[in-house]
Amino acid sequence: MEKRRRVAVVVLGDIGRSPRMQYHALSLAQQANLEVDIVANGGTEPHIAIKENPSIHLHKMKPVNLGGVSKISSALALVLKAAIQFVILVQFLCFKIPHPDIIIVQNPPSVPTLAAVKLSSWLRSSKFIIDWHNFGYTLLALSHGRSHIIVKIYLWFEKYFGRTANGSFCVTKAMQHELAQNWGIKATVLYDQPPEFFHPASLREKHELFGRLENNICHPDGIHDCISTVHKVEENQASCYQIDHLSSTLFSTMTDNDIFLKPNRPALVVSSTSWTPDEDFSILLEAAVMYDRRVAAALNEDDSLEEEKLWTDINDGKQYLYPRLLFIITGKGPERRKYEECIKRLNLRRVAFRTMWLTAEDYPVLLGSADLGVSLHTSSSGLDLPMKVVDMFGCGLPVCAVSFSCIKELVKVEKNGLLFSSSSELADELLMLFKGFPEDCLALKSLRDGALATGSSSRWSTEWESHALPLINQVIEGKHRD
Repeated sequence: MEKRRRVAVVVLGDIGRSPRMQYHALSLAQQANLEVDIVANGGTEPHIAIKENPSIHLHKMKPVNLGGVSKISSALALVLKAAIQFVILVQFLCFKIPHPDIIIVQNPPSVPTLAAVKLSSWLRSSKFIIDWHNFGYTLLALSHGRSHIIVKIYLWFEKYFGRTANGSFCVTKAMQHELAQNWGIKATVLYDQPPEFFHPASLREKHELFGRLENNICHPDGIHDCISTVHKVEENQASCYQIDHLSSTLFSTMTDNDIFLKPNRPALVVSSTSWTPDEDFSILLEAAVMYDRRVAAALNEDDSLEEEKLWTDINDGKQYLYPRLLFIITGKGPERRKYEECIKRLNLRRVAFRTMWLTAEDYPVLLGSADLGVSLHTSSSGLDLPMKVVDMFGCGLPVCAVSFSCIKELVKVEKNGLLFSSSSELADELLMLFKGFPEDCLALKSLRDGALATGSSSRWSTEWESHALPLINQVIEGKHRD
């Protein structure tokens, strides 16, 4: 029996927060019939399909933390961290995993990943492919500026080792052009596409998800707003009339095993963020404040209107031209705590925020249950596309996205989403889309139809088989480049 070939998938980062590389691993195992060794940092759990596939083997490296050294010298800490990561990665690729025929590495980060993979592939007589998600030097330039000597060294490093790869993938045609014209690298465009488990949620899936998230949504610590207060009223009513409140969520109710969405439910808006400087979350906060104030002005409400009375009226079924908005913000990152403190200081009547981290299984259901997605991704290079938007389209969720150079490769204005360049523009879009919610918002329904069409037109497995598999086979057979 012929021995199955092996591929190593390398991520110098949290594999649970690297969905594209997880999808690579699944396709390599299921569609290319290869044994797959994932070499990545631990942290967030990957999708259950990764853990349950017998052909995928996860090898977790320990993240390097030099907090003590960084207090003395940040430059020294960066050099030491890169050196230690280099040694650890080479150790895994050369000694801790079986011999790979090919190595597929995520970029960025470029330092020390590309050098470590290049050395390991040479020592083990393997080929390697770079999957260009973005450019590492542009991310570094966000904090140092493009003229900084460290950024220039990083750029040289990234170009030099990028050219030594046996093949390359990239995420947009704009990035493909940049790599070809200015880097001398021929790359195959492999667009992000949603895998099959991203799809519109059924009523039962929605109801069960809202039940699982009830504590996070309706009982947040230290938050008093239009969501938590109304839900307390509903719970008190349920207790008085001996109603099983477990059959009712903020958005849905179940009667005799039939599930219905509540007509006075809030509109659910989802945004996923890494809480990093390349996503300006303040735009969303400012837009939320503007929505809140403009709705009050449109309904001729003044500041004397008591919040508690407004929230009780909403709970009692009073219909308004504009709904409450509940923003659920998912993700982990360095600036999350700062913005959570900002949210607590906002005085909003019809808007509420919740921040949370969902499992890889619950996240697609949340997208499939929402009414609108918001993307704040701007791209440090201007050449990559937000994968979160791809996932949203897979779930039939229309999107409002920050406008930047190549976003129109993905978001088709007034077909599957809208673009904005300022908080005021986003607030205008929220008012336009949610006017008459939930039944009489035709513009939102039209965008949802477009998002469904976009999401169903292509899936990761078909995109991967058409564009990735041929290159991988060529590289393995040595027909692409040595």
